[in-house]
Amino acid sequence: MQLIRSAVLYTALMLGANAALADAAALEALREGDMKKLMFHSEPQAVSSARFTEADGTERSLADWQGKYILLNFWATWCAPCRKEMPALDALQAEFGGDDFEVVTLATGRNSLQGIRRFFEEEDIKGLPILLDPKQMVAREMAVLGLPITVILDPEGREIARLRGDADWASDSARAIVAALIAEPES
Repeated sequence: MQLIRSAVLYTALMLGANAALADAAALEALREGDMKKLMFHSEPQAVSSARFTEADGTERSLADWQGKYILLNFWATWCAPCRKEMPALDALQAEFGGDDFEVVTLATGRNSLQGIRRFFEEEDIKGLPILLDPKQMVAREMAVLGLPITVILDPEGREIARLRGDADWASDSARAIVAALIAEPES
């Protein structure tokens, strides 16, 4: 009886692992252009539990967004590639933001709140949060060694993919990847 239970468990685990690999392969197949830099991890990675703040000083952590896919973008006002991709991130949030997905932008390092607000106003950024990681606690714990860095978190709050450098997050490829992530599983 123990042997049968073990065989059933092993088969179920292998089917689940194969489904996860197939999903990752399907997502990787959607990568074109800038999205070729998006690397999916073979296993989900833990993320920082460090606190950061909203513009009004309210403390937050990445755990506050569990339950949905998160596109977490580390950026700074002084970073030209970061500034370049912000309107595309805002467009992605406008299209997909909701119960299943959200773009979270975290200004890491020295960024004045006034400078962020001015930049958001100049670029007409409407749907992205102003979040601050001034001591780079989250960035350090997540091995952010340059900017911009964008990571995708699964609904359990684990990092499943990472892109180094800027990208066109409003591209057809980026939109297809997000749509595939948040699509309801077929019954």
